[in-house]
Amino acid sequence: MSRGVGRQMHQTDPNWWRQAVVYQIYPRSFADADGDGLGDIRGIRSKIAYLASLGIDAVWLSPFYPSALADGGYDVDDYRDVDPRLGSLAEVDELIRALHDAGLKVIVDIVPNHSSNRHRWFREALAAGPGSTARNRYIFRDGLGPDGNRPPSDWVSHFGGSAWTRITEPSGEPGQWYLHLFAREQPDWNWDNPEVREDFLSTLRFWSDRGVDGFRVDVAHALAKDMSEPLRSRPTAASGTTPLDGKDPLYDRDEVHGIYAEWRKVFNEYDPPRTAVAEAWVPAARRHAYASPEGLGQAFNFDLLRADWDPDQFRTIITDNLAQAGTSGASSTWVLSNHDVVRHATRYGLPPGTDYARWLMGEGREPAEDQVLGLRRARAATLLMLALPGSAYLYQGEELGLFEVPDLPAAVLQDPIWERTGRRRKGRDGCRVPLPWTVDGPSFGFGPDGAHLPQPDWFGACSVEAQDGNEGSTLSFYRRALALRRELQTYEELRWCDGGTGQVLHFARPGGWHTVANFGARPAPVPDGEFLVGSAPLHDGLLPPDTTVWLRVRPRA
Repeated sequence: MSRGVGRQMHQTDPNWWRQAVVYQIYPRSFADADGDGLGDIRGIRSKIAYLASLGIDAVWLSPFYPSALADGGYDVDDYRDVDPRLGSLAEVDELIRALHDAGLKVIVDIVPNHSSNRHRWFREALAAGPGSTARNRYIFRDGLGPDGNRPPSDWVSHFGGSAWTRITEPSGEPGQWYLHLFAREQPDWNWDNPEVREDFLSTLRFWSDRGVDGFRVDVAHALAKDMSEPLRSRPTAASGTTPLDGKDPLYDRDEVHGIYAEWRKVFNEYDPPRTAVAEAWVPAARRHAYASPEGLGQAFNFDLLRADWDPDQFRTIITDNLAQAGTSGASSTWVLSNHDVVRHATRYGLPPGTDYARWLMGEGREPAEDQVLGLRRARAATLLMLALPGSAYLYQGEELGLFEVPDLPAAVLQDPIWERTGRRRKGRDGCRVPLPWTVDGPSFGFGPDGAHLPQPDWFGACSVEAQDGNEGSTLSFYRRALALRRELQTYEELRWCDGGTGQVLHFARPGGWHTVANFGARPAPVPDGEFLVGSAPLHDGLLPPDTTVWLRVRPRA
């Protein structure tokens, strides 16, 4: 099949991504068709009518590649195949075709910072000796000390412990160390190696030729590394910040953009060009480089995800990110939840400053989560977010108002963070619990025979079946808001209006589309106009606390 032909002929708008609503599917937790407890490709295909009914524009599929699941599928054995527990390459082809037939674009995860330790090239590296061509595809170094028994540097893994693991050489002797910024099962690629670069270009073409419309780039800021001797410490590591000069040895180095310039040439081989969005946890001032037209084209903005329910924070974040998008020529992205963070319905029900890692461990749970308040604020934040210029990313289950599942027992935890931190942090399993589709039955309709993570009893009341057709439900609210967004969304412009009380954010979009959000504790007035949708109803013509509404306001004559 020639590039840009065939299945893609009906998708000719090169700018579809600028204002798209993208729905993230975590495949292993979405829908299970074969009854093994893991969500699968056929399960996703069985829910295409549901996805289309939401009013989204695209689906983002988290990794479905062969994997030992050391990190939820982000430890990839083969970038150009499908985990047989999830399906086959033919089934993915059918899924892409069916999603396109339903009018939905397809984005897939690409994981370029690291492979799994089961990847054929890493197995070759272990079998080869120091200094070999095979080892040069990864980052191997001799250890420190007379016996080489100390790691080559003090770098720390994101999942806890050293970022280095020592291997046993083919001779049986203790040998070199390899770098892994995440789990030891995830060795980092050496992106100075031309063979690595070329292989990833082949992967991008492989999926683009199969009809994929775009890529979400995992850990996009970590590929380029300064491995010159002696290896430098990272003085900012403890604070979790990355310097603004692009000179950190591991993250957000200026050289990374040369890699993405090569990727952009591949994307532009297709008609329309393939899209990409960077997962780059970098300072806001550095984000625009990833989103440039010569690079990936778009970068995740996680600022709202990290903000408190506070009008000043929201206004500053919105203003700054729209300005940055204008600088880069991209559109902004807006995110409130994903597979790596506590769900936003829970975050908004906890006091500001809550340490989520401690809370998940059962510590610091006083005061308890206020789920009524959390869901009310989550709906208000979502409606505000959907009104912003740019693309919006939704995480599976948020349209059901799902909360975090914090009380998963230790015996079922799968996130490597749990073991790597000496069982001091639970990690991300609580937002990855399989979805409820029915009010009862095996695994609430997720599959015919259980789920890979246990679902709480309250899931039934949040299920699709329980909410479908219920006008007051969160699911109906999402459908209404997304349908209106598609109707109202035009130019990428926003004008702030006078909020009046200081606790109200009010902005207008072209065509008289006004959004008013009340962050305060008292009802607030709203401008005269046609009520379109609200996260909660108006009360006596006033906007209740923790509520957002959309209005159509006619210009004055």
